[in-house]
Amino acid sequence: MKTFTDNIDRSWDVAINVAAVKRVRDLVRVDLLEIVEGSLIEKLIRDPILLCDIVYAVCKPQADEREVGDEDFGRAMAGDAIEHATTALLEDLVSFCPSPRDRKNLGRVLEATTRVMDRARDLIEQKLDSGELERIAEQALVTAGDSSGSVPASSGSIRAP
Repeated sequence: MKTFTDNIDRSWDVAINVAAVKRVRDLVRVDLLEIVEGSLIEKLIRDPILLCDIVYAVCKPQADEREVGDEDFGRAMAGDAIEHATTALLEDLVSFCPSPRDRKNLGRVLEATTRVMDRARDLIEQKLDSGELERIAEQALVTAGDSSGSVPASSGSIRAP
């Protein structure tokens, strides 16, 4: 079981078990067991709304005890809370896998995904720090300005001498 804290300092336990997997299937229509196929990790990382819906479904027994509806849960999920919830969900989902080989392989996929995302963030930071992105944007603006301002007149509008 993993834990994360939302933006109003409520602590949530993420416990992936058969009941949680069934609850996510019923409420969100997502099969958490698709993680073995590899596409689910990408979906969850790219879609924070889907991720928060899944985390809410996993945490629903706690939410019901606290009388926290999905709207209230969602209002407290942004920024770091989403990142921490993502980590908690994915790590506990890996631990849930019944096969030791699947656990090992999924752990490796999760580590590789994290490394690639960190490298992408590092690359973006380097480009921002170096001014390269600004130069590219400036060049695009100059090019756009040149092409829109220098359109030749149509041949029908040119008078013969």
